[in-house]
Amino acid sequence: MTDNKYDLVVVGGGPAGLTAAIYAARRALKTLIVSMDIGGQMALANSIENYPGYDEIDGPTLGQKMLAQAEKSGAELVLGEVVGVEKKDNNFVLQLADGKQLETKTVIMAFGLTPRNLEVPGEKKLAGRGVAYCATCDGPLYKGKTVVVVGGGNSAMDAAEYLSKIVAKVYLLVRQPKLKGEDVLIQRVSKDPKVELMLEAVTKEIKGSSKVESLVYESKNEIKEIKVDGVFVEIGHIAKTDWVKDLLDLTELREIKINADCETNVPGIFAAGDISQIAYKQVVISAGEGAKAALQAYKYLQKGQASGPDWSK
Repeated sequence: MTDNKYDLVVVGGGPAGLTAAIYAARRALKTLIVSMDIGGQMALANSIENYPGYDEIDGPTLGQKMLAQAEKSGAELVLGEVVGVEKKDNNFVLQLADGKQLETKTVIMAFGLTPRNLEVPGEKKLAGRGVAYCATCDGPLYKGKTVVVVGGGNSAMDAAEYLSKIVAKVYLLVRQPKLKGEDVLIQRVSKDPKVELMLEAVTKEIKGSSKVESLVYESKNEIKEIKVDGVFVEIGHIAKTDWVKDLLDLTELREIKINADCETNVPGIFAAGDISQIAYKQVVISAGEGAKAALQAYKYLQKGQASGPDWSK
């Protein structure tokens, strides 16, 4: 950093944030990305097969390619955590965890959601090596194999149903005595011959040396172990938005509310990707939302000079 004043600060280094930085920097905005990592949840994927232009690419590589393109366009990067934001006249001041402050004319919130972890031995070690948090992203890697989905709600049932079309067998491990969610999903999953329900089962450990080999669980005071090739954790995500709750409008799920143009209730602050209330949490969709947010930030800074649809120019 040459100084602490920017046209745009992008909070988050996932596909939404990195794409926003590319578009903003190409519009000659002085752009800074602040993120604790590169790639966000995308970086946990060993293989991505549904991103346009790539038959297959791993998440960390795609993230690094996006970052390189953003930096080539002129964006800067600071590895760190934003813990506060406040208005200062017509600008915004961002507080970093290390005590530093940044001043910017606009902000794009793109820090994504945080998957809920099982918090069991082996989970962290084998993340990206059999432990996954996105069935749509990683499911095709397990074609013909055996997997377990941990969770008992709609997202877990969606994952189990989707995976049953790809893998040989799906264990659906549910902590509660019954599934909870939409009746139609419960009926479909219960009747799926490839899905085996395991009720009142609590995950205790995920085993494997270089990749997932088995899962240990407790059911009715008995410890059991099943051999699996993959563990899909579907127990929800957390929107860590406490630090913006006094400034930005949030949904019941604590996601940041935006309109169709990625604008929040505060002029000059935009949001994109999984941290907003968009329905589909996918890499390509987050990237598109990031591009939209950057173009809207540019338009905001032009104060009407860039009015009209983008395609009319």
